[in-house]
Amino acid sequence: MIAKRARKGGRRSTPKVGLLEPPETENAKSGDVHIAYQVLGHGPPDLLYIAGIFTNIDYQWDEPSYAAFLRRLGSFSRLIVFDPRGTGLSDRAPELPTFEQQMDDVNAVLDAAGSEQSAFFGGSQSGPLAALYAATYPGRTSALILYAAYARGLPDEDYPWGRSQEWLDQYERVLDRQWGKGALLPELVPSRAGDEYFRRWWARFERHSSAPGNALAYYRMTIQIDIRSILPTIKVPMLVIHRTGDVFRPVETSRYLAERIPNARLVELPGIDHLPFVGDAEAIASEIQEFLTGVRPAPEPDRVLATVLFADIVGSTERAAALGDREWRVLLQRHRALVGRELQRYRGREVQTEGDGFMATFDGPARAIRCGVAIREAVREIGLMIRAGVHTGEVELMDGGVGGIGVHIAARVAALADSGEVLVSSTVQDLVVGSGIGFEDRGNHALKGVPEPWYVYAVLRPEPTQVSLRRPAR
Repeated sequence: MIAKRARKGGRRSTPKVGLLEPPETENAKSGDVHIAYQVLGHGPPDLLYIAGIFTNIDYQWDEPSYAAFLRRLGSFSRLIVFDPRGTGLSDRAPELPTFEQQMDDVNAVLDAAGSEQSAFFGGSQSGPLAALYAATYPGRTSALILYAAYARGLPDEDYPWGRSQEWLDQYERVLDRQWGKGALLPELVPSRAGDEYFRRWWARFERHSSAPGNALAYYRMTIQIDIRSILPTIKVPMLVIHRTGDVFRPVETSRYLAERIPNARLVELPGIDHLPFVGDAEAIASEIQEFLTGVRPAPEPDRVLATVLFADIVGSTERAAALGDREWRVLLQRHRALVGRELQRYRGREVQTEGDGFMATFDGPARAIRCGVAIREAVREIGLMIRAGVHTGEVELMDGGVGGIGVHIAARVAALADSGEVLVSSTVQDLVVGSGIGFEDRGNHALKGVPEPWYVYAVLRPEPTQVSLRRPAR
């Protein structure tokens, strides 16, 4: 367990983060260069995640598995993520930054986030930078975690795991000619190389991370890295993690690091994927959590089938501006009172209220639909209109709230609704057949961050007694 740090003064920036929305992007100044960063969670401890060249701190939240991994790290730490200069949302650099400049950038991010001391999580190509920082700034490093990292890019007499010339030539051709097309997936994440949705996202992620020329230059620089000589000087608590079947980088590179860094702990996990957020990402997060906090979570989160209702006020910003802060607060309180009344009536459980929106869970989809309709009619009497979305699926129970893909789908369905509409997913429509609730087909939609498209239906108003329409054949 890593001891909690003392914090003296300094600004601690912890942006408010909703259940689904990513944290706000801030900028730190490193000299004249802007370094984009985000903060998620509360900690302690602070945990700085250095992702390497594949990074765009806004766009990475569009992939559910990546977002879930970051939120998992943020559940037990104050997670800080950033785009190194020349990548993602940070300023483009006229030339590749040296290690010294990169460490200056790290210090700038920590200063801007109000972090005096942080644990460092360096994955793959960012591992050498994290190791060098820990050796150089031990007073600012509470712990070091290296995942699938390496000490040297090229082979040597005592380091046969460096890249061969044939591998280097092939990799350079791929970067030069196919950057932004997802061509690296068979080596980086073989378990999802055939997933077309993931491939498209990853191809865009590459393009959002860096331009092809920058990617080539970064690759050529990382191949020349050799930090073998500084490994014995790392004195902070150390955890090394590697999947034994990693197709992209052999486990021997992590064994080498663990053998030469004093008191390093090596954890080998099953798996073939190189990226930590793909495959059994929970196992990696659990190892990091136990290492930093001394507490290991239950193997599996509690999961239940639930119906999720999302709703928010239509045109709330304009209405608030027209009324003024005081009158808007009064109207919002009346709205919440009406929502609470209808939730109680239909046995709904409110699990989140933020601003003008709310989320609730139900043990039956018909009750959720009728509650959404009842809330719509109730708030109309005080001059407000809502839009709502309903989905039934498996959700994760966490700290009194809920999360998971079921919540994500419900939120995306709600986002499709027009003023006064209650939309439902095809799952909900199927489950309430015979309830007397009628629907109007609103077509097949690609929901942001959801792998497969979903059919969506609008609840007819007023509620008719006829059976709902049959979904078109897929």
